[in-house]
Amino acid sequence: MFANGWETHGNAPTQLTAEAADLADARMVNCMRLVLAMSALLASISNLRTFPNSGEWAWLLFAAYVAHSATLCVFALLQRPVAQSKWMHWLDVAWYTAFVALTGDSRSLLFLFFFFAILVSSLRWGFEEGARVTAAATALFVGTVSVADPHPDWPVILLRSSFLLALGYISAYWGESKVALNRRLDLLRDVSQLSNPRFGVDHTMTRVLDTTRAFFNAKSCVLILRDKETGSCHIRSIQASRPKQSVHAETISAQTAEPLLTLPPEQLVLYSRPRWPIGNRWNIPASDIGERLTDLLEGHAFISAPVSLRRSEGRIYVVTDKKGNNKANALFLSHIVAQAFPVIENIELVDRMASEAASQERQKIALDIHDRAVQPYIGLSLGLSALRNHAEPGNPLLDDIDKLNTMARQTIDDLRHYAGTFRQNQGQRSTPEPIYAAALQQQTDQVKALYGVDIAVDAAANLQINDRMAAEVLQIVREGLSNICRHTLAQFGALRLQRSAGWLHIQIENDGDSAPVPAFSPRSITERVASLGGRVRVQSDADGYTTVQIQIPV
Repeated sequence: MFANGWETHGNAPTQLTAEAADLADARMVNCMRLVLAMSALLASISNLRTFPNSGEWAWLLFAAYVAHSATLCVFALLQRPVAQSKWMHWLDVAWYTAFVALTGDSRSLLFLFFFFAILVSSLRWGFEEGARVTAAATALFVGTVSVADPHPDWPVILLRSSFLLALGYISAYWGESKVALNRRLDLLRDVSQLSNPRFGVDHTMTRVLDTTRAFFNAKSCVLILRDKETGSCHIRSIQASRPKQSVHAETISAQTAEPLLTLPPEQLVLYSRPRWPIGNRWNIPASDIGERLTDLLEGHAFISAPVSLRRSEGRIYVVTDKKGNNKANALFLSHIVAQAFPVIENIELVDRMASEAASQERQKIALDIHDRAVQPYIGLSLGLSALRNHAEPGNPLLDDIDKLNTMARQTIDDLRHYAGTFRQNQGQRSTPEPIYAAALQQQTDQVKALYGVDIAVDAAANLQINDRMAAEVLQIVREGLSNICRHTLAQFGALRLQRSAGWLHIQIENDGDSAPVPAFSPRSITERVASLGGRVRVQSDADGYTTVQIQIPV
């Protein structure tokens, strides 16, 4: 059991991202490569005896390497992907092998160039890549010198190759620590900056569990919680083979949950099935518990950390099909729990408070709807009926009066149904998808009836958004359709909604009147989408056909 950058531009601070850090590293590495190349070229030109066995034209090889390094440096400054390619340090190894072959001297100091390629590969790509470059550089150095030098000095070769191996291995090991630390910091930052609370607890919890599973390259991630007051148990499970969608908590019996809650509280656990009788167990009170849990979780190994919240407690399990976990992984899992779950609990608290407040408001709104909305429309309907009765039979406005009267009665029916819905759904959430589809159809029908604008609706069936997000989407769509009716002469439009790659895509289109549309930005829509962490883009062609493209992370 364990014992208990910001970068500023003007007045707007922006947090450094991993991509920005990689670009900065690429610029630094390529600039240092150019410095090394220039130093070798200047050394060969200023003193031809620096490399006595290379001949008087040796500087041409160094000049070619300078040109190569300068090109990569320019690409890095232009942020071209080739400057960050994994093959660049292998090209360096090839160049340095050519340097060693050119001098043909086992005592030449050009073997030090290999350390540049080893450091770059280790610090940017981790232990495996650094170890491969170290082994290749050592083998190429020994092989090249033994062939190119007619009188190789083997003690010197052995000493230098030993230094390459030893320092290269240490660099690779420390490089892996640096890469792993960056990945962990990225994960902690990611789980700390969770989804918008409007997305709901299920979406946020799913994202945390799936991000944790992906970080450990695990088969599954399981969260089991038990309510401290009622004793009811809930489980969530994220599988690598399942599609990425929100996972709701499933209620299970206490007897079913008991095996997953038998581990001592406040204890980190690492377990893997032993290949031999003497296995690799750490903080497992009894071997049979580990075997039972491994069978239950359908894996080969797992790490587990306790989860303690205000109203519930339990454990999180990260299950893998192979070994590879260690104590550091188990400790880091506890850091993830300590970082992410308090945020989730706060989201749940805000969600519950909002639901209770909404429940209280429903009664007030339901009482106010009749007095402030239904009654005026009833008066309007009665006035229109009286006006029609006073009109002559041949009056050309009779059809318009009947149309207005029908619309008023339809609005009265809608408001009464709306008030009834508030009374029936006191604090209860309805199924979002049917309401969402019906509301879209109702909006487009009203637009056609009132303004004569025909809106085609293409909404995917698998949007999987909760009721609050559905309400936000409906408001965005309502504002978009209202803009078409109030600010354009369009007679046709389209509304498209789909979900892909973790984004909800909303596209509102309208035809033009053969005239270009000046550049504009729908202010209210943009502000609402920005509050959800999304973005808005407006496109229009020369004929006035306009498309408002909205993307919201889900």
